[in-house]
Amino acid sequence: MATEGELIGKVAAVAADREGKYLTFTLAGEEYGIGILKVKEIIGMMPVTMVPQTPPYVKGVINLRGKVIPVMDLRLKFGMAPMEYTERTCIIVVEIQRGDAKVMTGIVVDSVSEVLNIKAVEIEETPNFGGQVSIDYILGMAKMGSGIKILLDINRVLSSDEITVLAKAA
Repeated sequence: MATEGELIGKVAAVAADREGKYLTFTLAGEEYGIGILKVKEIIGMMPVTMVPQTPPYVKGVINLRGKVIPVMDLRLKFGMAPMEYTERTCIIVVEIQRGDAKVMTGIVVDSVSEVLNIKAVEIEETPNFGGQVSIDYILGMAKMGSGIKILLDINRVLSSDEITVLAKAA
């Protein structure tokens, strides 16, 4: 049985693991963040080639300097209403790792905000929404001023099967 001090130490270690620089972006008026080390580049919207028989959130693929990169709309993946793309709409190219597989993927977001250095004391655990709601892709909630930024574990936003679909699309 762990002592109270050991439990506090473990919680502090987990919070320290989440501390760092995050690229923040908006989706449907809410602020999100992804660890900056997962971000490879940010590009403006460009023509996306549709790939048949992929899930609705998979927009298709782009040719980025000779590399075929699958693109997904994070709004659709999260069950939000689709929106018309604007001049602020961006594709964030991230590297998703699941086991031995690394997949470069573009995620469409409403707009990119800034890079923030988020300290462990600013990150709260994700609230429990009940057993039916799977939120293991959320690292935590960053308290920033009077608002909250939802920190995502981009490796967990997609399931293994979905990563396979994206890899095949590319």
